[in-house]
Amino acid sequence: MSDQPERESIIFLFNAICRAQRGQLNDALTKIELYAGQEMMLWQLWREDGLTQSQMVERICVQPPTVSKMLDRLVSAGLVRRRPDAEDSRVSRVYLTEHGRDKERAVCDIWSGLERRMTENLTLEERVLLRRLLLQVHQNLSRDP
Repeated sequence: MSDQPERESIIFLFNAICRAQRGQLNDALTKIELYAGQEMMLWQLWREDGLTQSQMVERICVQPPTVSKMLDRLVSAGLVRRRPDAEDSRVSRVYLTEHGRDKERAVCDIWSGLERRMTENLTLEERVLLRRLLLQVHQNLSRDP
């Protein structure tokens, strides 16, 4: 372990940032009747409607039971519907409803507002550098140890 006090460590700071971001995102999403994580699933469908459940698992990097439960909630909320695949009836595809499509602008506004708040008082150069550094951190953590 490092001689560095835990509150000064990058892990501690990153965890605190993630919690704060998640809390603010939750608060904003609740106002538009969504739960954190649901917007990520909707985001994938806004980009490519008609994904399978296994494609959703791969794209949002969560376990199959989590995706299944999220989809059940989105169906109950009238945001998506499931339909059998035209070529393979064992596979179901997920499609946005009109209500689900209508959430896109609000979610984008929430994300933009939160990003503005997160990068407040940073210069353009600092924002570019921050993004580059975060991409490197993500790449480091995404590869097998």
